Amino acid sequence: MTAQSDISVLIVAFRSRKTILACLAALEAQTCKPRDVLLLENGSPEGERVQAEDVPGWVTFVESDENLGFAGGNNLLARQSSGSWIALLNPDAYPEPDWLEALQAATHAYPQADLFGSTQWASGTDHVLDGTGDVYHFSGLAYRSGYGKPASALPEEGEVFAPCAAAMLIRREVFEALGGFDESFFCYNEDVDLGYRARLQGRIAIQLRSAVVTHDGYGSSGRRSEFATYYGVRNRLWVFIKNTPGWLFWLLLPVHMVISVLLFLSSLRFGLGGVFARAIRDGVRDLPRVWAQRRATQEARTASVLDLARTISWNPLNLLTRAAHIWRPSSDQEQS
Repeated sequence: MTAQSDISVLIVAFRSRKTILACLAALEAQTCKPRDVLLLENGSPEGERVQAEDVPGWVTFVESDENLGFAGGNNLLARQSSGSWIALLNPDAYPEPDWLEALQAATHAYPQADLFGSTQWASGTDHVLDGTGDVYHFSGLAYRSGYGKPASALPEEGEVFAPCAAAMLIRREVFEALGGFDESFFCYNEDVDLGYRARLQGRIAIQLRSAVVTHDGYGSSGRRSEFATYYGVRNRLWVFIKNTPGWLFWLLLPVHMVISVLLFLSSLRFGLGGVFARAIRDGVRDLPRVWAQRRATQEARTASVLDLARTISWNPLNLLTRAAHIWRPSSDQEQS
């Protein structure tokens, strides 16, 4: 590593012993040195825990006996880190050598932006995309755009609704002003929630082409596991209720309810109907708390409802095709 950045890299590891050494090796090979790297062993079962002796000396190793979730784990590490910028990196994501250099450069190229997303390629493939930023759809669902698409689908660099937290950068002062991740989410959709709240406060997110990682994906849970289904279903309900502002909430609520019924019927094909129903039940039971969060979130909102609506994907087909929704930043957001 050569040049010094002002970026703290945070890694929350759960059942990640098989991937963490490759992740750390990729970080050690960076052309731009991070300010610090913090790794949390997040309550993995015995035999799958990252041990202190597995971790090189330039990494600050933190252990938790209980699983704090992705949200709580990153909040814990953020409080202990020191950089002006915070980079989140999954333990099964392997950055290219110039990843941090590209992120650092982007903070100068887009001085008005507060969040940045990375191009994610799927591991073990010949340039198949794993993600090109998070899209929020008018149905009230969010998706990682570009997932499973060929290299030709890689979009141009530009503004995106929110970055995927598998490999993202956020300004520390913004992360702290937002209160970090909502720890009630535990994991799944916590990055969409964070990005949504940032959007409501007029913050700008940029999806980068040049900041590149290779990502295994679903390494600790499985895409259609009961765990992923439960938290994914419950949390997307909370994202919608907490964050969708004003008249847009009432306009889209019937759409969200219909799409939720359709997704429940689809879950029956995979034997996950019971888990889906339990997630909705638990999400609804906690509505008084979530509605109180909604009031606080909307009181802090500075962006207009119309401005927020412009960042949402309104194309019905985009949800099925995982099409990217990226637009060119206005000229006053870029450095001349």
